[in-house]
This record gives sequence, structure tokens and C-alpha cells, in this order.
Amino acid sequence: MLAEIGVDSIEDLFADVPDDLLLGRELDLPPGRTEAEVYEHLRALAERNVSTERETCFLGAGMYDHYVPALIDSILSRSEFLTPYTPYQPEVSQGGLQVMFEYQTAICELTALPVANASMYEGPSALAAAGYLAKLANGRPRMLVSRGVHPHSRETLETLAVGYGTTVEQVTLRDGVTDREALTNALAGDVSAIFLQQPNFLGAVEDIAPLAAAAHEHGALVVCACDPLTLGVLAPPGECGVDVAVGEGQTLGNRLDFGGPSFGFFAATEEHLRRMPGRIAGETVDADGRRGFVLTLQTREQHIRRERATSNICTSQALNALGGVIYLSWLGRRGIVELGELLAQRTAYARDTLSALPGVSALHDQPVVREFAVHLQAPVEAVLERCAAAGINAGYALGRDDPELADGLLIALTEQRSRADIDRLADVLGAAVAAELEHVGTRA
Repeated sequence: MLAEIGVDSIEDLFADVPDDLLLGRELDLPPGRTEAEVYEHLRALAERNVSTERETCFLGAGMYDHYVPALIDSILSRSEFLTPYTPYQPEVSQGGLQVMFEYQTAICELTALPVANASMYEGPSALAAAGYLAKLANGRPRMLVSRGVHPHSRETLETLAVGYGTTVEQVTLRDGVTDREALTNALAGDVSAIFLQQPNFLGAVEDIAPLAAAAHEHGALVVCACDPLTLGVLAPPGECGVDVAVGEGQTLGNRLDFGGPSFGFFAATEEHLRRMPGRIAGETVDADGRRGFVLTLQTREQHIRRERATSNICTSQALNALGGVIYLSWLGRRGIVELGELLAQRTAYARDTLSALPGVSALHDQPVVREFAVHLQAPVEAVLERCAAAGINAGYALGRDDPELADGLLIALTEQRSRADIDRLADVLGAAVAAELEHVGTRA
């Protein structure tokens, strides 16, 4: 092969690389292994992971252990969905394009907004992209984000905002929800958009409509990150004055997969159609009058002039989004309401039960649907370790993102957590808190 391309050695291939960039020695790699040995090694590494099938999981904070029906894998594994690339040629991509169209329709119905794109990478990047949409819409230099928005989404927004020349200011919480007075005081003529989350990161249900009204009085857009599975029992963003609704789609038919791929959804009012990132599939008719589907809008720089592009998104996450629309179809209009009611009931029971434990109290008393936060009088990380040893993932330590909530624990419910699971969590968490308090007292 070297002779065929006209060089004498491997080193000749790298002749243009400066010497100070070359390693200058052999790679420090162990001897090769057989296929069977490699398999055993990888299996041993995999067994170090703990899945939700081996422990009872109350961990949420944006990703949740929901049941995924077998129907979804059955359809996703079909080659026509699993293997196709981007549907640039509509004449051979009608199935994939129809999937996008049906997905967009489902997101529009879920959010009560008229237009949706064919998905985003995940929730945080969808929220950050909404910031750029706001900048394109009004050109203003400031953005206000509630501290009730997920920390990862806030970080992503702040990172991208530097690139499109805006500043991001955080609005404090009061009693677990966005401080309306603080938000109103921060609003001015140079605010491009406000960013909210429903329910917020602490699990509290926000009163979105008056916050949106205040923003609109100052000409600012309203962006809301939504948990899609709560929209069966909460007013959809489009009915609350929200201009752009975004969110994480993992709960819609996508497993946790050790942090693996999911998708983000993005919906908006009609006036922002041409500012939306990613792709939008549309319905049309062919020359013979037959129904068909096409990519109506593609607003990334690969397809239009760079200065007019609304994003550099390189994939629509179509396979994961297909899982989402299958899940919503499987759940149905009544099913999503029943699931939301079930989550709200079990979450209320869990919050009441845990708040009654010695050393545990509710962080706020706002309405909750699927997640709630508590104060622990004992060190949170130490308590979580004790719970993990008993086979329970008790939740997310809020101090990892906010030092002011160092004693906070965020606990999430899904339909897979029964009342018996909640009772066991109460027993284990209560014992862990008591043990840590005794340990701290002994050291003192």
C-alpha cells in the first residue's frame, strides 16, 4: 500500500508534522488480547454500572426512569427508520419525512403552539437556540433567566449568548418559584427575552401567565422549558402567553441509557417560523395531486447563506423523536392526562410522607407534579451514599449546582415508583438521616 501511494515508510506519511509534536516513542499500550478476553474485560467494566433495574430510582433533575413500551423498539429497529440518512431526496424519503411531520404535529398539540421543528439535540441546546431566535426577533442585548430553569440549560444559554452578543442575568426565586417582583424590576426596554421552566428545577409549578404578561408589556419574548409529561394536567405554554416552548424529550419513549441520546423539542408562534432552528417538514401534493411530504425549511448554514442561518444543528435526532411520537400515540389524549394525575398523586404522597420524617422538611410548599425538593439536616451526599448501599437512588443533591442549597435533595417520581417503593424510600432515607445525625453528634 505504501508503494502504491508513492512513499517508503509510515514515517514518510507524517513528514510534514513538526518534530516537537511527535510522540517520539511507542504508545504505552498493554499486549493484545483475544476476542474472548476483551469480551470478559468489557463485561467486568459494564458490571460496575448500576442500572434502574438493579436499584429503586428516585433520581430526576431532567432525566427520568419511565416505562418504555416494547412497541417503540419494535418500530425503531425497522431498517427504514434505523438506517436512513438525512431525507434530502423527498422522492425516496416519504416515510422519514412523514415521521417528522407527524412528530411536529404532536408537539404542536402538546404545547398549544402552531409551529414546531423536527427536533433538536436535547433540552438545554433547544433553550439556548431560543435565545438566538429572540435576538433575531428584536435585536436586544439582555436576557433574563429564572433560577428555576435547569442549571445545565442556564449554562448552555450563557455559553451561546456570548457568541450572539447578549448578556444573561439570573432572576431569583422566592418560596420556590420565580420572584415576580424581581423579574418585573429587571425588565426594561433592552430585554430580549425571559426564560422560565414549568415545572421549575425545584419541582414547583410556576404561574406562567402573569410573568409572560409582564414580559410582553416590555416587548420581551417569553421562552418556557416544559416537562412534556406534565402537560396533561398543566395549562400548555401556548395558552399562557409563551412565545417559544422548548424541552427535553427523554421522557417520551426514550430510556435513560446511561445518559445516552434523547431529543429536544422546539415550538413557537407563527411569527417566528422563519427564525426557528433546524428543520421543518411540510405537507404538499405532487404533480398528480397525491399527498406528500418535503423539508419545507432548513435554516442551518449548510443550506442557506451563513449570515442568515439560525443554527448549526447537524441532526434532527429523528430516530429519538420517532420514539417520542410513538410514545405519545401509545399514551393517547386520555392516557397523558391519567399519567399526569398519577404522578401528581404519588408525588404528593411522597412529599407528605418524607416531610414528616425527623430531620427532613419540604424546601417549599408550592404545588408539584412529579418532583419535589426537601431540606435535610444531615449531609446530603453522605445520606445518598447510605441510601445507595441499601439499593435506593434517593435523588439529586442540589448543592452540586447551587451552594445555597447544600442541604437540598431533589426527589422525582415516575409511574414505575409504587406506593410501596415510596414507603421503602421513607424508611431508608429516614434511617440514613438519623445515622448521619448520630455520626455528626458523636464526632462533636
